[in-house]
Amino acid sequence: MSTSTSERLIQATRELLWERGYVGTSPKAVQQAAGVGQGSMYHHFAGKPDLALAAIRRTAEELVAGAETVLGAEGSAYARVEGYLLRERDVLRGCPVGRLTMDPEVVAHPELRAPVEEALDRLRGRLAEVVQEGVDRGEFPGHLDPGEIAATVVATVQGGYVLARAGGSPASFDSAVRGLLALLAPRPDPA
Repeated sequence: MSTSTSERLIQATRELLWERGYVGTSPKAVQQAAGVGQGSMYHHFAGKPDLALAAIRRTAEELVAGAETVLGAEGSAYARVEGYLLRERDVLRGCPVGRLTMDPEVVAHPELRAPVEEALDRLRGRLAEVVQEGVDRGEFPGHLDPGEIAATVVATVQGGYVLARAGGSPASFDSAVRGLLALLAPRPDPA
């Protein structure tokens, strides 16, 4: 089954945004990566901002859907948070959504920033729901603020990407994740 022209354009733009950022993602580079001509691109999208928005929305949707696959699974709240933190990632490549938050052009453009902000808000919200379930079931201490723990989980993942990329090794990411999991691990009741 062949991929539609608009889909190839979106996929090419997603990859280029991740690798090069908004400024480095030229219409010509997108056309070359997608294997389409200029006329095809402008037939499907009004211009670079329109195409970038479609690509950013798709990337944001996939981030949330991927997280939901783990967070919505069966199991304890801790196991689901652990599953989210330990899931397969290309750590040295970083997060495609997190990368967009560091792009001055995306951050300065409210329409391009909106899906990024919404995806991260939805992710934090979903994590907070899972943590609240854990608090309600006694898995986590009652004094934990689910919103703060959710923000910590997201910050650990995003910061872990930065540390791993800076060091050229996933070891820093793995260490940050293990540290957070140790802090969240259910503790036996003292007798």
